[in-house]
Amino acid sequence: MDDLLRCCYGFGFGASKTFALFSIFLLISIANAAFSNLTTIPFNQGYTPLFGDGNLVRSPNGKGVRLLLDRFTGSGFISSNLYKHGFFSANIKLPSDYTAGICVAFYTSNGDVFEKSHDELDFEFLGNLEGKPWRFQTNLYGNGSTNRGREERYRLWFDPSKEFHRYSILWTANKTIFYIDEVPIREVVKNDAMGGDYPSKPMSLYTTIWDASNWATSGGRYKVNYKYAPFVAEFKDLVLEGCATDPIEQVSAADVCAEKDAYLVSQDYAIMTRKRRQAMRWFRQRFMYYSYCYDTLRYPVPPPECIISRDEKQRFKDTGRLRFGGSHHKQSRQSKRRSRTPISSSASNSNM
Repeated sequence: MDDLLRCCYGFGFGASKTFALFSIFLLISIANAAFSNLTTIPFNQGYTPLFGDGNLVRSPNGKGVRLLLDRFTGSGFISSNLYKHGFFSANIKLPSDYTAGICVAFYTSNGDVFEKSHDELDFEFLGNLEGKPWRFQTNLYGNGSTNRGREERYRLWFDPSKEFHRYSILWTANKTIFYIDEVPIREVVKNDAMGGDYPSKPMSLYTTIWDASNWATSGGRYKVNYKYAPFVAEFKDLVLEGCATDPIEQVSAADVCAEKDAYLVSQDYAIMTRKRRQAMRWFRQRFMYYSYCYDTLRYPVPPPECIISRDEKQRFKDTGRLRFGGSHHKQSRQSKRRSRTPISSSASNSNM
């Protein structure tokens, strides 16, 4: 609680103490209210190594895995199947101390199957200098729309290297929700104007740790320092809920997956309660420091899924960055798609 209070008041948000305390307790109550009916699976039941086999260490009980980055390679794993919609979730603990230049990614993609028209949903955790906090970004691509990145960037209300927290992506035919613990931090609702920019094809779940020195921390100013290696990210309580399908089958995935889709939208994690919506609003007001929806230099007309809040808009410059509430240096606004090769540049320059 003390760490959370220091975090919330340390950014100079200016809310009254009473309101701030109410918001904190709301966030904690939502975060601690675990999703009901989550079914976790052993690593070998749903995943296979992706790269850096020697740096992928399974837990003794087979229910978790550690991913290591050293001077020779990073590491990663991938779901054994592709899914047409799903709920993808894991308890994750990030590396501690000096983590500049590191990217830990938890994301869905089909780039290996649809190289020029891939879909993608991202959590990307970006390391920092010792003593400075991890930051992270979420993103969404559909049908190869990498030139229309939909990045949002945030701080956290806790230290993600001290204990495990659950990170989840719900992807349905009509909406996508990103969760931290049980707090929804971002909701993208599909509309007709988005067209193919909303992910629609089966995707795999990927998890990686890799050297992103050329962009992850202060636009590449601070690199990975292998004196602190190995860097370790831990994953457990893995969840894969969705309709496993062949992306090139002739049978319509909509027909095959109708029952599973109905199951997904009926689950606790798909229901945006009033308390969850309040918690999401509070999180975004306090911890989001960049939104593409308010980057009018990049998008003079906001993308169609953006819901513009007058109060929220006043907090941001025309670069999409905060007018106040933190020190953020100027950075490139040009979106760059993260290569599947872990040593290449990522989806965007992010400023730590």
